[in-house]
Amino acid sequence: MGNKLITDGSADNAHTRGIASFVSGLTYDAIPQEVRERVKLLVLDSLGCGVYGSIKQHSRILLNTLRRIDASKDCCIWGSTHRLSAAHAALVNGSLVQGFELDDTHFFATTHVGCATVPPVMAIAETQPPMNGSTFIKAAVAGYEIGPRVGICMGNEHLAQGWHAPATVAVFSAAAAAAAALGLSEEKTVHALGIAGTQSSGLMASQYGSMVKRMNAGRAAQSGLYSALLASEGYTGIVNVFESEYGGFCATFSRSQDRFKLAELTSGLGTNYETMRDSLKFYSCAASNHTSLDAIRLMQQKRAFSAIDVEKIVVHGAKLTLDHVGFKYRGTGMTEAQMNLPFCVATLLLEGDVFVDQFTDESIIDPMRMALADKIEVRPDAGISAMGPKFRQYVRVEVHLRDGTIMEEAVHTARGRESNFAPAADVVEKFKKLSVRVLSKDKVDGIVNTVLELEKLKDVRDLARMLANDKNT
Repeated sequence: MGNKLITDGSADNAHTRGIASFVSGLTYDAIPQEVRERVKLLVLDSLGCGVYGSIKQHSRILLNTLRRIDASKDCCIWGSTHRLSAAHAALVNGSLVQGFELDDTHFFATTHVGCATVPPVMAIAETQPPMNGSTFIKAAVAGYEIGPRVGICMGNEHLAQGWHAPATVAVFSAAAAAAAALGLSEEKTVHALGIAGTQSSGLMASQYGSMVKRMNAGRAAQSGLYSALLASEGYTGIVNVFESEYGGFCATFSRSQDRFKLAELTSGLGTNYETMRDSLKFYSCAASNHTSLDAIRLMQQKRAFSAIDVEKIVVHGAKLTLDHVGFKYRGTGMTEAQMNLPFCVATLLLEGDVFVDQFTDESIIDPMRMALADKIEVRPDAGISAMGPKFRQYVRVEVHLRDGTIMEEAVHTARGRESNFAPAADVVEKFKKLSVRVLSKDKVDGIVNTVLELEKLKDVRDLARMLANDKNT
């Protein structure tokens, strides 16, 4: 069908309906075994990011604000002793997963998936039981499949125009996952997608120091939950939400009739699994920074050097990398620090890692770190930009040392990417490193065992109970 757009709400909606058909018809048995195993690791990673995110100041502000207006006790807020309504739990838990730049990233879609997918499914499991583990896996796969396809359809221009994809395209992950969890028909899933699309929103300017970047994904999770619940009761949405020429998602969010690829929405759907192309983070910062950090590590393995040895560093990358993470660091807040490439490289040189302990209220305004960040320049490379979206995070890093030595390393694929996916043991280790700061060791071990054998779980509420805080932190 290509980029054929339509104006009549009753006209052809082949791609919207194709997605709805996949989601409504998806069964646990139809999902390849390798996809089931991968999605369990992705879910575990999201839960770990969410549990850790619960102890951050911005998370507590959000939770405490909602507690003052919501006395419901339906759903657990991960890593806390508190409970809220399903909708507010999806909002908070989604925000927690995105709470410290540790959650998964789908490189090809330029979005995060778990933050919008796992919370609405968990909310449904707690409020409309019993949901078994196999149903949870099915619903999660629906979310991990659909949101990324929307991101791929929209392309890198979506980010370049200032949209924050975990808030815009990921709303379709949330809607698809919730629709699958509820067992909606194809027709009702069409409407769930149509309701989700009109709620889509989120601005990339939130990366420059604001807390609200964390909440963008939570709003997507909440909106997707609303969409499926409303559709289940007969509420209708835009039936051609992707195809409509005027006011449809693709035309509106691309500000065009042709800067997107509708065919990507359903290409290979049910055969080629985008779940397998999702990536995990092992640095607590924007994914666009990871290849540069890996390049520094590789050079240090060849010749040891530290911050004191560095005269300057030049990172050559795509224009979008410069726009996304290569801006001048100002020290305005935690979000800016984790997004900013020069600051993260400076952090690695000074502390040897870029994980959660490296980001504190003091470190993000540390004069030494800020001065070092000023020595790190990000330059757009026309040749790398011309290589296309698949090479968006490709970098060539030059390190100029004080003794006159110039070292260079190019990295295309960061550790944790889909083609360099981490072993299960590494995913479990990351989960434990994060969660043990909040939950008891027994609960942490119990969550790992439960998620890795999720298909055997009879009632997902048992998993939800494990996510509640028992250490009163």
